[in-house]
Amino acid sequence: MSGNSIEDGFDRKIAEMGIRIKDGNQLKVRDDVLDEITLLSLHRLAHKKWITAIGGSISTGKEANVFFAERESQDLAIKIYRIRTANFNAMSEYIVGDRRFSGIRKTRKDIVFAWTRKEFSNLTRAYEAGLPVPKPLVWDRNILVMEFLGCDERPFPQLRSVHPENAEEIYHGVLAFIRDLYQKAGLVHADLSEYNILMGDRMYVIDMGQAVTPDHPRALHFLVRDIGNVNRFFSQKCQVREEREIFTEVTGIPQKAKT
Repeated sequence: MSGNSIEDGFDRKIAEMGIRIKDGNQLKVRDDVLDEITLLSLHRLAHKKWITAIGGSISTGKEANVFFAERESQDLAIKIYRIRTANFNAMSEYIVGDRRFSGIRKTRKDIVFAWTRKEFSNLTRAYEAGLPVPKPLVWDRNILVMEFLGCDERPFPQLRSVHPENAEEIYHGVLAFIRDLYQKAGLVHADLSEYNILMGDRMYVIDMGQAVTPDHPRALHFLVRDIGNVNRFFSQKCQVREEREIFTEVTGIPQKAKT
């Protein structure tokens, strides 16, 4: 199937749902995004008026595509996890051991559905704790609808793409996020890096699907990795703190207990 026929088919099906197409030339859809489950989910969300328009692609990640969308005059981001090509083995590492999602069948579809619900749950916990994450609105099967972080339909840039003069201030802000996420929201991000920190009117953290609760068997391992990633990035920009000191501040666990 050619790229044009894929896009034309998507446009036609979206229009049939009553969703307005914005910037059709920018709406690029891969064949592995377009399946019956995704179309059914979009239809349900459109029927409930969660989505009234869909625009261009914001990002294409390893597991999901993110598109700009609207709900009346509200700017949204819709994240569509690809059921056909998602690496559900990698996803399983973060779901297995999370008591919130025990009993999930280990089929690709079930893992992707659980992952979407997990990201919605994690975002909700972080947002309700007052942390700088996009506000989650609704999820349906493999689609997550949330607040759009950007301006004029353009997303805020990733931290890796900006050259801030106040690097030390941002660094301490990221450490505060790690601490508050653990202490106030009861979560470890588990994949924090300069790729999922956005810089807009303030710092925002995205991509919360893999975040785990502190009782997850690998939570502390993930926390150590997050701290290491942050220090690695900022070490060329400002003075960084000792990783064990940060770990103890976040968890309250003495340095010698870190594994």
